[in-house]
Amino acid sequence: MDSQEKLEALGAAAQYDLCGACCNPKNDPKAHRQRGHMERWVYPAALPDGRSILLMKVLMSNVCENNCLYCVNRRGNDQPILSFAPQELASLFMRMFHANLVQGLFLSSAIFKSAVQTMDRMIKTVELLRYRYRFQGYIHLKVLPGAGISQLERAVKLADRVSVNLEAPSVSRLSKIAPQKRFSEELLSRIRLLSRLIKQANHGKRYGPKGQTTQFVVGAAGESDTEILGVSKNLYDKLDLSRIYFSAFQPAVGTPLDGLKPTPLLREHRLYQADFLFRRYGFGVEEIGFTEEGNLPLGKDPKMIWAEGHPEYFPVEVNTAPKELLMRVPGFGSITVKRILRIRREHRIRSLDQLKRMGAVTRNALGYVLLDGHLPGKPSSSQLDIWQPEPVSFAVTRNTPP
Repeated sequence: MDSQEKLEALGAAAQYDLCGACCNPKNDPKAHRQRGHMERWVYPAALPDGRSILLMKVLMSNVCENNCLYCVNRRGNDQPILSFAPQELASLFMRMFHANLVQGLFLSSAIFKSAVQTMDRMIKTVELLRYRYRFQGYIHLKVLPGAGISQLERAVKLADRVSVNLEAPSVSRLSKIAPQKRFSEELLSRIRLLSRLIKQANHGKRYGPKGQTTQFVVGAAGESDTEILGVSKNLYDKLDLSRIYFSAFQPAVGTPLDGLKPTPLLREHRLYQADFLFRRYGFGVEEIGFTEEGNLPLGKDPKMIWAEGHPEYFPVEVNTAPKELLMRVPGFGSITVKRILRIRREHRIRSLDQLKRMGAVTRNALGYVLLDGHLPGKPSSSQLDIWQPEPVSFAVTRNTPP
């Protein structure tokens, strides 16, 4: 099999590793699963600075020693065995880069023979790109469970982003879907070490260029959203992760979980919305409303649910309200709030059209804002009767990684 045929197969096999989320302007829950219009191994991704680029997303190998029950690349699965040599993959990437097909690389792998040996091949590939081919663009390098300390140090030096997939929020949950992986010893310990290494690499830099992400498989282990979000908040607060990705479980043919019900993509989307609330909007996890089962209601986004449950804060005067309160208005994103703060220094904001031009979703903001003392529009029903929700609670059990 030639290199191009390998790329087609190993690019398709990499689809379950996420490199971006919610980068679609319409916030389509399927956005991060969409590939480029030309090839199966090209994926659009949103970078930390807001730019969107096309990534070659590919596995080094699809041969795995692990037996993760949800994974199409698990040990013993019936599929062609494929691997790249470092020079082969590096030169292939550069051909695609010079042809303007891709601008960056997302490199992951199944564990071939051992995590250390596979990680060596991945690092060698990135070293060839950085030093032989002088590629200075974006590289996201997956760090494999069981990789050595020196390999983690090298990965942080070479890549813009590194990631270890935590997959589940606890030891017990992980054992249900990946019985060979060790939650604390293999996964969490390496996330902690990467956090320290990244801090050292970014020391003294106003905007550190390096960062770390992780990923959860949502729904396969029976975990609740409170479990996932509780651990996520701790990872952000204590280990400074750049992003956390959520992948709704979709059963793969030929795996032990083939018959399990797929997780709705809308659940994944709600997790991203809640993630944004405490990562960008100043919410605490305990402020987010959950059902009695500990999950986010699917019928409405969590910011709207919070607003409906706290009428004492509304309506807010757009022309005078502090940033922290504006960030909690339904229909206002961080960019809209920045524009409001800038424009209101120059003149009063008096109309919904002005808010629309600032990027607000004004239909969601109705009933929650005052424009120069006036309540704009007229909602079809009272602020609190818009939706008949599932019972929700605004308390959450905090889950701290061990």
